[in-house]
Amino acid sequence: MPTVLRISGFRFHFYSDEGTEPPHIHVEAGDSECKFWLSPPALARNRGMSAVDIRRVERLIYEHQAFLLEKYDDFQSE
Repeated sequence: MPTVLRISGFRFHFYSDEGTEPPHIHVEAGDSECKFWLSPPALARNRGMSAVDIRRVERLIYEHQAFLLEKYDDFQSE
């Protein structure tokens, strides 16, 4: 479960062996977690994250989308 970005109190990471799902990122903040598809950015799942934090995460994903997609591709090719 490599962490690829820590910003604004959020930890962006991947899980290994998630099958053939489209590119996505998991984001944790405290005890909450959400999952976003990366292309195009869209909320896939939310577990306890507030609507305000979801919007913050979405904005961060848009800002760092190219970087996150690159890291996702690197992680999947290992």
